[in-house]
Amino acid sequence: MSWLLLLAFAGWPQFRGPEALGISEGHKLPAEFGPKKNVVWVVPLPSGHSSPIVVDNRIFVTAVEGEKLLTIALARDTGNELWRQEAPRPRKESFQKTNTAASPSPASDGQRVFSFFGDFGLLAYTVEGKPLWQMPLGPFNNPNGHGSSPVVFDGTVVLICDQDTNSFLVAADAKSGKVRYKVERPEVTRGYAIPTFYRPKKGPVEIIIPGSYLTVAYNFATGEKLWWFGGMSWQSKSPAIVVDGMIYQSSWETGGDGPMPEVPEFDQVQSSSDKDNNGKLDAAEALTIGIKQGGFTSADLDHDGFMDAREWGFYRMLKQTRNALVAVRPGGRGDVSKTHVSWSYSKSLPNTAAPLHYGGVLWIVKDGGVLTTINPKSGDVVKQGRLTGALEQYWASPVAGDGKVYVISGAGKVVVLKGAGEWEIVGMNDMEEDVFATPALVDGRIYLRTRNHFYCFASL
Repeated sequence: MSWLLLLAFAGWPQFRGPEALGISEGHKLPAEFGPKKNVVWVVPLPSGHSSPIVVDNRIFVTAVEGEKLLTIALARDTGNELWRQEAPRPRKESFQKTNTAASPSPASDGQRVFSFFGDFGLLAYTVEGKPLWQMPLGPFNNPNGHGSSPVVFDGTVVLICDQDTNSFLVAADAKSGKVRYKVERPEVTRGYAIPTFYRPKKGPVEIIIPGSYLTVAYNFATGEKLWWFGGMSWQSKSPAIVVDGMIYQSSWETGGDGPMPEVPEFDQVQSSSDKDNNGKLDAAEALTIGIKQGGFTSADLDHDGFMDAREWGFYRMLKQTRNALVAVRPGGRGDVSKTHVSWSYSKSLPNTAAPLHYGGVLWIVKDGGVLTTINPKSGDVVKQGRLTGALEQYWASPVAGDGKVYVISGAGKVVVLKGAGEWEIVGMNDMEEDVFATPALVDGRIYLRTRNHFYCFASL
């Protein structure tokens, strides 16, 4: 990790800030704040779970208001709305109750801002609000709705569109919107993470993309698939983080916490259960081998009423997957699962919240308020404990600065911790509203979005 880069970038240009690390140093940050304390300003904001980004004197978020999909710019010093632009909405895709039509966060290269909506696609504006280009995408086959956010790197907008069928990675020129390459990802199903980047001393810059069951590295310049490691869970949600030449990736989903029964290959199942010999299994045939209707519906990825060989393969992986936080040495070629994974940790893992590397340790928070710090070199636990008073689910990812770590529960409890392996709680703040968005830390201010409001906090 380049601390000089973190300190030099005057802003928070994407989900979780520079390099998706969630860190901002160089300024004092408050430990105590709330709706009536250390508030610089507060404004109402339409709904949406996207996290704010900050570029120069502007804040950008996406939102949904009635039927409208919006990109909104706010003034950093006052919170006043500077502009809003509405995206086309040719469809209304389904999403689960903890998602919204405006969950992907925007990104910026300092001159332009980029927004993505599952109900339309990718859009670009100047930071002053002038429309530049649009890239219609979809419709998507993701029953939970989209959550992946665009990122910008070296003049290129990169977006993951993982879904149950036809997953892909797209890279477009930031100025024109012209597609530089599109890479099909048939080996993965639905996912919600963002890409991060690894810059080796020699060789091409690599895009690191977590996906269902495996994480893949691509050549940033060409989209060529370089290497990958397996063993990850279904439905990857948090980005990998790249720190000091190591990649740390957390992945958790229901069903991956214990040993699972061995699932046979498709040809074995087909010979015994495919009664009409059509090369597929219908719901009744699947029931003969113990797959109930709910499991069959989830496994029928293309919703045609059958499980084919591809869908069975994903079902096998789902039953054999293990939840894990892993440390991986980058730089190999091909499958590096057995050669480059330095350690794996499988207890008390986050569902959605990304890991944080700060104060010489890794930080992870499990639903229920279980916080763990881990030695990044060995994978050993440094300290684990409950965040008393904040025992809910956690959707936002931890962020840090000024020697403090900020962990936000879905119920809006912001726990402030001493930023060291042997952590301790130094502040507990109640926002009095749900919080799904990860805050931005810029120049000693905390920009925090709740369900219905947007706050700016500082030490006053």
